[in-house]
Amino acid sequence: MRLRTLVVIVLASFSLICVLGAQETAGTSMSLDQCLDLAFKQNPLLLSALEKYRASRARVSQALAIPQPSLDYDSDLQPRPLDFRGSGESYFGVSQTVEFPGKRSLRGKIARRESDELLSEIDLLKLDLGFQVKQAFFGLLLARERANTARQDVDLSRDFLQKAEVMRSSGDIAEVEVLRARVEAARTANALRAAENETRLAAAALNFLLARKKYESLEIRGEMRGPFIPLDLEALKQKALALRPELRGNKAAIEKESLRKTQAYLSYLPDFDLGISRHRIAGEQKTWDFTVSIPIPIFFWQPAKGLVAEADANRESLKRESDHLANAISLEVEEAYMNALAANDQIRLFEEQVLTQAEEVYEIFLFKFQEGEIGGIELIDARRSLNDARGSYADALFNYRVTIAALEKSIGQSLDGEHDDKTD
Repeated sequence: MRLRTLVVIVLASFSLICVLGAQETAGTSMSLDQCLDLAFKQNPLLLSALEKYRASRARVSQALAIPQPSLDYDSDLQPRPLDFRGSGESYFGVSQTVEFPGKRSLRGKIARRESDELLSEIDLLKLDLGFQVKQAFFGLLLARERANTARQDVDLSRDFLQKAEVMRSSGDIAEVEVLRARVEAARTANALRAAENETRLAAAALNFLLARKKYESLEIRGEMRGPFIPLDLEALKQKALALRPELRGNKAAIEKESLRKTQAYLSYLPDFDLGISRHRIAGEQKTWDFTVSIPIPIFFWQPAKGLVAEADANRESLKRESDHLANAISLEVEEAYMNALAANDQIRLFEEQVLTQAEEVYEIFLFKFQEGEIGGIELIDARRSLNDARGSYADALFNYRVTIAALEKSIGQSLDGEHDDKTD
């Protein structure tokens, strides 16, 4: 009885812990860094690329494999076919192919360069995935900001409608002003529904990148306005040329072609076949035989010549591609840099002038409307101008965040201070 009671208590406690854990997990919100970590751990394309890289590392050991030895048996002078016992002479031994020194290690180096190329592609994929996650993360913050603004607009329009109805009852305004207020209330309600739908789609886009179910509940935490980062264009270009995975992969490809050229020259040099066997002749003493076989590559000069020419052409092509990549990367960095500066200036303009002025104008028009000095249409226009200013300010914050993310992608490295919401 006591045992049964103890089991019931343990199971109840375990169930309670599971429920509390599920509630805690459901209520947990993710920061940008946590979203990035989750994407890098779960994104199918990235996981597929990692498996391909693992396969390439396995090919390195395959390239370094030593040829298998051979077991040799030769039965001669048989009185009848397959009469091994009656053979007058036989050989039994082993043989081994020994590659010319340097060939085996060269194959391993070529396989490693191919693996390095795949690793650079993985790094490039991570850069692109990281940019997409940041863009979707701040896109979701922007959508929620717009939804909040739409809710405030709904509240203001309803309040305006109530005031208009009160003023109509007292004879201060005409019926047409109430009709305008009702139209405005309907418009803001429709705008709110559109903003909420945009929020759902933004969350679905981020879930997709995180390899989660499209409409799975997603809570994130972060601020649209982040710290402004001091930028040095020349330093950013130097970082990009040193860190971009495309250039690193291109360098590995050039080295691989140089190694293939060396491999083509080494193909002129022969491998060795060494063998040792026990020699038996009927009626005589058993002896040992040792053989060395060296192929002479007289008829194989043309393929090797073609391999050398191919490696040279590929290497020159890759060098030209490297120059083009360097120029394209520098241009990409400069474009992202200029966009970040423009977004920064736009944010400062909104914070120092536009928002304050729009709020002041709205307060003035609201006071005049309450005093009966202006009609409802003027107040509606003033509120729309205020909401447009707030929406444009949110867009400017989003643009700055995205341009910083694009700048990070272009240099191949995160910028210090870009994240103000670190993982707990």
